[in-house]
Amino acid sequence: MGHWLYRNIVEPGKLPLLLALAAFVLTFLVTRVITRLIRAGKGPFGNVRAGGMHIHHVVPGVVLGVFGGFGAVASGRHGFGAAAFAVVFGVGAGLVLDEFALILHLDDVYWSEAGRKSVEVVVLTAALVGLVLAGFSPFGVNDVTPGELQDRGTVITGVAVNFLFSLVALVKGKLRMAVFGVIVPFVALIGAVRLARPGSYWARRLYRRRPRARARAVRRALRHDRRWAGPRRALQDWIGGRPDVRPARLPGPPPPPPPGPGPGGE
Repeated sequence: MGHWLYRNIVEPGKLPLLLALAAFVLTFLVTRVITRLIRAGKGPFGNVRAGGMHIHHVVPGVVLGVFGGFGAVASGRHGFGAAAFAVVFGVGAGLVLDEFALILHLDDVYWSEAGRKSVEVVVLTAALVGLVLAGFSPFGVNDVTPGELQDRGTVITGVAVNFLFSLVALVKGKLRMAVFGVIVPFVALIGAVRLARPGSYWARRLYRRRPRARARAVRRALRHDRRWAGPRRALQDWIGGRPDVRPARLPGPPPPPPPGPGPGGE
């Protein structure tokens, strides 16, 4: 394990990336624990306010991300400075992406149904960074034997082919399969050969004159969503917490506007 870590992480200069990923995941988990305690009214934590304004943790996250990112670029890939700035950047990225849904909607949707997007983005980001981290690169490693070089070249070729399958899956509207397919080849292949989702670019371009394929795609998407919506929501609730249940508005005419000022009023 130590030899593999040195040959594939330390020697190619990936140690800062490993530290950034660890800081990113740990920051997200700690932040979610704290916010869930605040939501439940437990523990010594509370919302940060300044001048009556709620300061979301995306604000210090942006500051730390910018500081750590510029510092990491300036310090290179080796040395204590690179490692320290990588940790700072990972902490900042964890704070920012934990509130990704707020940035996307420009609204405080942290505990709403729309807030699930933050959990999805964090999981996908961690998976992609983990793929880059675990990749066997023939560059940056000293004294690579011909056998090791051939093995690494084979792995890189396989990753490149699998990446093409993932791109096809992405064009077919299967984002999760495309991302996780980069890590698991079988998933990318399934996403590439199966029918596209109805609203995807592939379906719009290639199913316009194929009504049977379009109808099959709609039926398959409905079956897939019914089958996996529950497990996916349960996993998201376990990671990020259950969203608030907001009562649906009853159908009917909108409430009348408040009465305006009387004669002579302002």
